[in-house]
Amino acid sequence: MTYQPPTALPRELLDDEEVQRALAEHDFGTVFRVARDRAGISYSRIAAECDIKPERVGTLARGQGRITTFDKVVQIADALRVPGSMVRLAPRPWERDGLPAHLYDSEIGSTSVRRRTILQAATSTGLAATLPALQRPPEPRRITSGYVQRLRERTARLRRLDEVLGGGDTYRVYLGEYQDTKRLLRTASFTGESRRRLQSLLAEQAQQAGWAAFDGGRHAEAASLYEESQAAAREAGDTDLLGNGFAFLAYQTADSRKAVEIAAASCATITAATPTAVQALLHERMAWACAVAGQATRTERALEAARAALGGQPDGEPQPDWAVWVDQTELQIMTGRCWTELRRPLRAVPVLTKALNTYSDQNARDKALYLSWLADAYVTAGEVEEAATVTGRALDLATGIASVRPRQRLAPVLDQLRQHQDVTAVRDVLQKADAA
Repeated sequence: MTYQPPTALPRELLDDEEVQRALAEHDFGTVFRVARDRAGISYSRIAAECDIKPERVGTLARGQGRITTFDKVVQIADALRVPGSMVRLAPRPWERDGLPAHLYDSEIGSTSVRRRTILQAATSTGLAATLPALQRPPEPRRITSGYVQRLRERTARLRRLDEVLGGGDTYRVYLGEYQDTKRLLRTASFTGESRRRLQSLLAEQAQQAGWAAFDGGRHAEAASLYEESQAAAREAGDTDLLGNGFAFLAYQTADSRKAVEIAAASCATITAATPTAVQALLHERMAWACAVAGQATRTERALEAARAALGGQPDGEPQPDWAVWVDQTELQIMTGRCWTELRRPLRAVPVLTKALNTYSDQNARDKALYLSWLADAYVTAGEVEEAATVTGRALDLATGIASVRPRQRLAPVLDQLRQHQDVTAVRDVLQKADAA
């Protein structure tokens, strides 16, 4: 039977006259919009597949600009599995015998899927399964510590998806990992310390799945997963993950007073043996909870504790993969966010501006979120034109990202800007927001 590769654009879309006309004219913006509206393919997924910045995908989808370079046309067409004839190209190599050339290495006779083709090949429940490098290794008759380490390394690789995709794209992937590990703990036999280590991994995976659920707007599922992660961490005796479980819960708790209490419980797990990145992460979350609750003194104290932890990090000290993203830039951004929440824009703006100038647009969801706080600070300071400019940038980055948080964060900023519709920059950004 001839191999038929999974297609980013479903057959019914390729048969659609509007799509065919757009492809012939290299109007990929229309293709992207139709793919999202009719097939549920998010702009963030298209961006990852086609190697285009997420905000550029959104701009094209709104009818602004065109792809004009030959190499980029070829790259997008191949990523979306568009036959060459539909985009005025010769038949593509992957069309020969129905087998994508770049998915098959004739010298070694095996498939080798690249990351850029992963997302188009996968469904929402099968993303990880399409990656040979990330497929769960065959289960041995007895689970060893070495096997658990291989699963942990796989979990770390999958975590990288969160850097470019929103929780709407990754939730099922992370949840599947958690469920597979949970099944192993019920059914497998173990050697030595392997069961305890797998229990610790379960806590880590529950937190990653909970984070994706939260990012995708599934708050109840997130809270449940965080609570399950705490139970697993306690059973494993892993105080670092236990503290992080508390921190996650505090971050999404709506009751600000309760959030401070949970964050304090998180920091109470810190000992002399706690890795410095973990210490900084827990103190950061404490600072945020205090800022939301309007407790300026406790906020500043927690931020100082986070700075001290990062500043005292010994060279070469091993850090858990789930905490390595906490660095000086992240701490500066959290500092600016806290001052914004405390309505101290003169302190927030310079800190956020400096940190965000070094922050990559590739991390579109996070940068859009952080820009929303900068825009908020500008509004508080009465600088509505600056606020409008930053809000527009955040909207561009957030377009098509499978995360509910950027637009939720920008909504109150936009509401405040509506009071200044006589300003041209404000009118422009409000029109952009309404059209998104």
